[in-house]
Formats: sequence, structure tokens, C-alpha cells
Amino acid sequence: MQISHQTFVVTGAGNGIGREIALELLRRDARVAGVDLREEALAETARLAAAGERLSVHTLDITDREAVAALPEAVVAHHGHLDGLLNVAGVIQEFVPFAELSPEAMHRVVDVNLWGTVHTTQVCLPHLVERPEACVVNVSSMGGLVPVPGQTLYGASKAAVRLLTEGLYAELRGTAVAVSVVFPGAIGTEITTNSGVTVPGGDAEARREQGGHRTLSPAKAASIIVDKAVGQGGFHVSVGSDVALLGRLSRLSPQRATDLVARRMADLLG
Repeated sequence: MQISHQTFVVTGAGNGIGREIALELLRRDARVAGVDLREEALAETARLAAAGERLSVHTLDITDREAVAALPEAVVAHHGHLDGLLNVAGVIQEFVPFAELSPEAMHRVVDVNLWGTVHTTQVCLPHLVERPEACVVNVSSMGGLVPVPGQTLYGASKAAVRLLTEGLYAELRGTAVAVSVVFPGAIGTEITTNSGVTVPGGDAEARREQGGHRTLSPAKAASIIVDKAVGQGGFHVSVGSDVALLGRLSRLSPQRATDLVARRMADLLG
């Protein structure tokens, strides 16, 4: 779809890939409604963007269905129309076996990753289907294709995002709304810090070239997502050579792919 002069809601716009997507869209003359839980993070995004009224910021808990319901009207009031939704916000779980997760930790992961995506998508869709062209872009994960040790529930939540998005695609075929699901691989974000999680055996930098695949910068990941998902309307968009290879292997031999990741990343469980 055309990007310039269109209005996009971007969740998770206060940091990482979400912030870089917001900045990339603004660089391409789009209008952006940035959504994040943290007001100070959105303020920093606004400072970096220096985009004036083309960027509106919305401090919002996407797990709060009632609060999310007011978002589209606020966006339309500021920008005049709503043309795209990019669900980027997400959190990971503690690096522990599923049996050791607390109910509170489990609910948080599912509420943010799945229900947050459900809430924003459902309230924005009535506006999107009325536009000449529009898009829904939902970010899943490599963990939504192949399980990562110590991230079983996180992976399940991201796999649910994948199936949700594919279902939306099926329902919206023949409309002007393009639907894409994105699978980022190893991206150099602060998701562990923002999730309140510590990676066993070292931080993300210690795993920068794990498996022979270089970690992508959030800016590079954002550029790929804007090009292939927003601009081209790709159905499945892989971000990184690592996830592209694992995606192919998971389709050809799911058990082999699972065993491979389990062996290579076993130390994530300590």
C-alpha cells in the first residue's frame, strides 16, 4: 500500500522495533499514532522523530480492553483517518520451565502478546475496512515457529498471534485490507529489560552471532517490516536469515527443528 500521507497505529512505539517502525514510517511521510505503556518512552520517540503533528502519542495499556476501545477515535480526531495497524508490543517470560511459571507471569505474557493484539485489531478494523487501502501487521516471533528453551508460553502466545493473523487474512480476502504476520529472528532490542527478565549466561550481546547469524539492528528490522509487510503486503515476512532457515526447517521437519533449537539453546534454562 501507499505509505506517504497515510496514518498508522504502532504499538510498542516507545522502544525497540516499535520505535524504529514509527520513525521509519515518519521518514516516509506517513502519519503515526504511537502507542506504549510508558509515557517517558513515547516522549523520547517524539523527540527523536521531530515530526510535529504527524506523530501523536497515546499512553495506553493494550491489555485494558475498555481503554483500547477509545484509541481509534482519538487517532481519527488527530489525524483525520486510520489506514494501518502494526501490533509490535510484546513481552517475553522468565527463562524457566513451563511448570515453574507463576499464574501471574503466564497471564501477563498472554495478555500483552495475544489479548493486546486482539484488542487493538478488533477496535481498529471497522475503520480500516472503510479505507481505499489499509493494512494489519502483527508481529509474531521465531519462537512462534520453533520452541525456544525457557520460553514455552511466550512461544505459544506468539504462535497464537500467527494463527490469529492468518485467520484475519482468510476473512479479509477480497477487501482492501492487507494482512501480514512478521517473524523476527535475533534482533538487538531491549525486550529482556522491558520484560523484567534476565537471560541466563549473559545478555543479548553475548549471543550476537549465535548459530552463525548476526543479530539485526532494530532499525534494519523496521526497514524490512515497512518494506515487505506495509509496502508490499507480504503474507509471511521473515526478518533475519536465522528465522528464514528455521521457518523452512520447521515446515519440512518440525521435530528436527525443535531438537536443533533445544540443543543449541539448552543453556537458556541454566
